[in-house]
Amino acid sequence: MEEELKCPVCGSLFREPIILPCSHNVCLPCARTIAVQTPENEQHLPALLQPRGSATPAAAAAAPGPSLGPGPAASLDSECVAGGGVDHADKLSLHSETDSGYGSYTPSLKSPNGVRVLPLVPAPAGAAASQRGAGPAGSSLTCPQCHRSASLDQRGLRGFQRNRLLEAIVQRYQQGRAAAAAAKCQLCDRSPPEPAAALCEQCDVLYCSACQLRCHPARGPFAKHRLVPPPGAPGPPGGGDSGGKGAGGGRKLPTCAEHDLENYSMYCVSCRSPVCYQCLEDGRHGKHDVKALGAVWKQHKAQLSQALNGVSDKAKEAKEFLVQLKNLLQQIQENGLDYEACLVAQCDALVDALTRQKAKLLTKVTKEREHKLKVVWDQINHCTLKLRQSTGLMEYCLEVIKENDPSGFLQISDALIKRVQVSQEQWVKGALEPKVSAEFDLTLDSEPLLQAIHQLDFIQMKFPVTVPPVPLLQLEKCCTRNNSVTLAWRMPPLSHNPVEGYILELDDGDGGQFREVYVGKETLCTIDGLHFNSTYNARVKAFNSSGVGPYSKTVILQTSDVAWFTFDPSSAHRDIVLSNDNQTATCSSYDDRVVLGTAAFSKGVHYWELHVDRYDNHPDPAFGIARINVVKDIMLGKDDKAWAMYVDNNRSWFMHCNSHTNRTEGGVSKGATVGVLLDLNKHNLTFYINGQQQGPPAFENIEGVFMPALSLNRNVQVTLHTGLEVPQCVKQPKLPSN
Repeated sequence: MEEELKCPVCGSLFREPIILPCSHNVCLPCARTIAVQTPENEQHLPALLQPRGSATPAAAAAAPGPSLGPGPAASLDSECVAGGGVDHADKLSLHSETDSGYGSYTPSLKSPNGVRVLPLVPAPAGAAASQRGAGPAGSSLTCPQCHRSASLDQRGLRGFQRNRLLEAIVQRYQQGRAAAAAAKCQLCDRSPPEPAAALCEQCDVLYCSACQLRCHPARGPFAKHRLVPPPGAPGPPGGGDSGGKGAGGGRKLPTCAEHDLENYSMYCVSCRSPVCYQCLEDGRHGKHDVKALGAVWKQHKAQLSQALNGVSDKAKEAKEFLVQLKNLLQQIQENGLDYEACLVAQCDALVDALTRQKAKLLTKVTKEREHKLKVVWDQINHCTLKLRQSTGLMEYCLEVIKENDPSGFLQISDALIKRVQVSQEQWVKGALEPKVSAEFDLTLDSEPLLQAIHQLDFIQMKFPVTVPPVPLLQLEKCCTRNNSVTLAWRMPPLSHNPVEGYILELDDGDGGQFREVYVGKETLCTIDGLHFNSTYNARVKAFNSSGVGPYSKTVILQTSDVAWFTFDPSSAHRDIVLSNDNQTATCSSYDDRVVLGTAAFSKGVHYWELHVDRYDNHPDPAFGIARINVVKDIMLGKDDKAWAMYVDNNRSWFMHCNSHTNRTEGGVSKGATVGVLLDLNKHNLTFYINGQQQGPPAFENIEGVFMPALSLNRNVQVTLHTGLEVPQCVKQPKLPSN
């Protein structure tokens, strides 16, 4: 738990901790150290890093160190200033596009925890008093943990709340550590006696570790004695007296920061802070959600306790897993020795040639054992670290729960609940399972003839010596569908070189360079999102620990000329109802809702039609194209992510960014067919109603990736028809109305 009680800046136990807006804590003296004074009209750029000529004469006279080089002002994040983003030891230069640069920098300070802090620049005489505590407007402080910057108001650091709960826990921890250090062994013959490690409740004697093993063994008449930590030592999680006082135990109740004579009695959920009745009467929280302080306190305590139960269960599993790993170490050692003995017996039965190979085989067994041991030790170290962190967090949270200061608890409860939940999520599935087994997958065949002894090796090779051969493409399994291609391959027969994986490469469809599209162990791969009506070249190669093998032959794949697609249920608005294998769409709401197609187009010419199956009460369905992130709960075309034509029973309009243009006579009714022609070669969009072009080309100069789109309400039902050829004979378009 001690790690939870240390300041991230100074590395020591917290002194007068304050709560930053990001919920992290920092010592008040350390906060003064890392606070950055920003001159007026500057954006959090300390005077030390201002380019020459930008500071006032008074500030230039007060600034220490060498002058800075000329050039435009370079921007610097406030996180880099207060959080240690500028590393002077690495001589990182800041420069503009013209490479003006700066001449030199004052060395930064570094705390024991690695937080790098720029030294404060002496402020003008008029601001000296405000820097000592009040902090003028323009000052800022960057959290050393998450690097979020917070601006200080006229109250300066006094504007941050004191973490009274953390301060009380630190004080109690220091007292307990001092008391534990004062407890000495009562049986030691050393001078001075060793610190006590245990107290026997029956004997009422303090023992150090050595004396307890020698004088009080856990057997015989002492088997039923109970050993507990010495007085003052921190007990196990959830045990012992908290040492704190309740609300009626003598501790002074916290008073409101704004009204010294009022105690906290309510909690503002909107502001996440305790308030008094006077604060409520002032009207600042008049429209906020205000609840009783005690009720919110109990609610947050229950949430934290519930989250702790999950972490506690994972900690128990981790302890059992550590025992399993330690047993695994012993089994690996035993199995390794057994296998070595068996190998030696087999090799000794062979001739001199077999003896020369024995050392090589023993080396492989040793490497296999060392590899398994290393993996297990790495798992033990990783699991031990995670367990120690979780245990420390649990102990700290339990100490927080023991406190009876509701307002102080609520100051940190949200952050603690999130930390505990994140800690629980770190124990992902499979984390508590061994990565290796204790068995050795090595088999030695001692039956080959004498002339094969020099080539004798393990049947299951662990360390290949040559690269894999050329993979063979299985053309009968390679195919294309719409704008996706599927490729299959295999290794040639009688190939003994092991393969660890494959690399599949594909060009860009225009005869450009190859790029990697898949790396893995599978021998079948499908690539989606390609261009329609395009030719792609593909090739594959295999690799293992010795290197990468040669490429296979190149296969040429042609994507479909026309697109076959349906409505996409995964991206549609929840009020959209799809049927007929996702080809028919309707809506359960009277408001317009958007549904997209499953295909995406970036080049080529594409045409699809939508048949109006039902049309009641003269609604305004909209047809067109959209980006993947189009707004789904408004009519298509009202935002900047869609290009559409909306139409009623008499006329139609084109719409993009809620701009209505080109009103054209002629509408839709039940049985009508609306066609959409997307020509990405000419970068325009054209609409048809019943085979006749509706107005001029709707939109021009459109570029990017588009998906078929439709918006409708419950008065309309539409069926999608795809895979259609681009219409060649087009009737004369209808002229738009004035």
